[in-house]
Amino acid sequence: MADDRLILGVERDMEACEAVTRSKHEVVYYSHGWRDASCADRSNEDGFFILEVGPQQLVVAVADGLGGHDNGALASQTALQVLADTIQQSTDRGDADLRDAILSGFDAANRAVLDLRGNPATTLAVAEIDGRTLRSYHAGDSTILVTSQRSKLKLKTVDHSPVGYSVEAGLIDEVEAMYHEERHIVSNMVGYDGMHIDVGPPLKLAARDTVLLATDGLFDNLHADEIVALIRKGKLTKSTTELIDYCRKRMVDPTDDAEPSKPDDLTVIAVRQART
Repeated sequence: MADDRLILGVERDMEACEAVTRSKHEVVYYSHGWRDASCADRSNEDGFFILEVGPQQLVVAVADGLGGHDNGALASQTALQVLADTIQQSTDRGDADLRDAILSGFDAANRAVLDLRGNPATTLAVAEIDGRTLRSYHAGDSTILVTSQRSKLKLKTVDHSPVGYSVEAGLIDEVEAMYHEERHIVSNMVGYDGMHIDVGPPLKLAARDTVLLATDGLFDNLHADEIVALIRKGKLTKSTTELIDYCRKRMVDPTDDAEPSKPDDLTVIAVRQART
């Protein structure tokens, strides 16, 4: 039976952004796979979900499957479905702690992906929003970013990769990281015996802050300041559409050789408190 609390997107190729209001928040979402002549029939390995938990509680997630073609798509689909099911079962029982439900969901998703054939894996980034409080959870290099309307970067999660850790330690900067030859290497993921979950502290959101979750199709092609400039203000559907269009153009037609250009699947979720 369909559950209208959950929007689950797996192996989707959306022609345009879609928007919904859930738990008093406006949510705009998009997912589309990358194909060229050499892989015209490949699946979109990205996926996402939007889950309304309560009147002001919302959980959104993105995943980027690893393992190639159908294996990667299956990994992301499995992780998202198991995580969503675990959270829903917990809330349906009346369990009070959503944080515990999400962590249990990560563990269940990890076991489920480990049981798949072919050794696939997936990244998983999750934002729990309760009114004006956000908590982030992630494994891998899909990213959660929070920006104010005035361009203040309030959160950008650290990629679980050698390059991501080097940036965090100050050994290289964000620009160097964009072009690093090992940027594609991920050191933590769902479907890995040693998986760990990076749980952020509670973050207070202002009324016009934007929460953005995206797979590396976005962050491998656009710098963080470019993303902030495009998403921070204006109508959320319009700004998200402009962000996606700009990223897609960069993937296929960079204006000069100094810009990153890495064609890939692309999934984006943008969230703001709904106007009342």
